[in-house]
Amino acid sequence: MKDLIRKILKEETTNRFIDKVANYVKPPYFKNMESLGVSEDEIEIVFSKIFNQPVTIRDNDVYDANGNIIYHENIKGRNYWKKFEYDDQGNEIYSEDSDGFWYKTEYNTNSNIIYYERSDGFWKKYEYDANGNKIYYEDSNGRIYDYR
Repeated sequence: MKDLIRKILKEETTNRFIDKVANYVKPPYFKNMESLGVSEDEIEIVFSKIFNQPVTIRDNDVYDANGNIIYHENIKGRNYWKKFEYDDQGNEIYSEDSDGFWYKTEYNTNSNIIYYERSDGFWKKYEYDANGNKIYYEDSNGRIYDYR
């Protein structure tokens, strides 16, 4: 009975610790989790809680259930990290990195890019015909191409 109680208390303490780490840790995640004493066994659980989905970890990359990379960290050198988000079709819709650079992309129902924007203010937009052929392009530098 004592062993069972110890096991339950240990699991409860571990779960509370994992929840706290997931709620408060900031990128670079691997480095910060290591400094907090998160074990290798707990890292995948913490990442699953951070990203609200099951994950797989290979090297310093975190992948979602569809095999898309959702987080990368270079722990050697300058602590660079990058996060990615995807839509239901698997299209990359957002990315940001430790340098403050981000971009977001919008797609139509055929997974064609219709809008792209970066943190430096650059943007571009596209239009397509019913067959998926690009018919229009415009960007923040004033370039306009009409393919109709």
